[in-house]
Amino acid sequence: MSNRRLSLLAALMALAANTLADTLVLRSGRRVEGDLVGVRGSTVEFDESGSTRRYDRSEVARIELGSGSSSYSGSSSSSSYDRNGGRPSGLRERTTSVDAAAPWSDTGIDVRSGMSVYFEASGKVQWGPDRKDGPAGEGGNHRNAGRPMPNRAGGALIGRVGGSEPFLIGDDRGPIRMRESGRLSLGVNDDYLQDNRGSFRVTIYY
Repeated sequence: MSNRRLSLLAALMALAANTLADTLVLRSGRRVEGDLVGVRGSTVEFDESGSTRRYDRSEVARIELGSGSSSYSGSSSSSSYDRNGGRPSGLRERTTSVDAAAPWSDTGIDVRSGMSVYFEASGKVQWGPDRKDGPAGEGGNHRNAGRPMPNRAGGALIGRVGGSEPFLIGDDRGPIRMRESGRLSLGVNDDYLQDNRGSFRVTIYY
């Protein structure tokens, strides 16, 4: 085989390898060619030229798989590539505990007006004598003028941005559009916190 044909074959093989390679897209805009090794907890393992490097998921915008037909969001659940319950890919996530006895629990997240935030809440809290409910709060219509949200269910999971008016989260997993910019806090819709016990576990996608 001539040198020209060998060179052409080598170029075609390199092109095929690049076509099938995975691409790691960082939030900085940098693109890295290689192979996805796996996602473990908060770490993305990626093979670059035979050397495995580890990236924090917060650094990763997405991973474009070699076929070009699918991608993995660096901040979605590590148990699947894009099975995120209808949420768009590329979202960051943070899990926090919401103490039922605290007026507000700081999530450590700053949001912008107009952005959509998703919540997944679990657990039950005791928010009064013989009152124990999940994130949706008590059933029925129980108006209480002293609660942060008087016309919403007692004991329900609520949120606010900065010192703005609170909004209901409950057990809703759909997008909630932020009306203000600032620090996101979560709490329980109750007017008397001293006898409250327990906490909600909330994962926030933003």
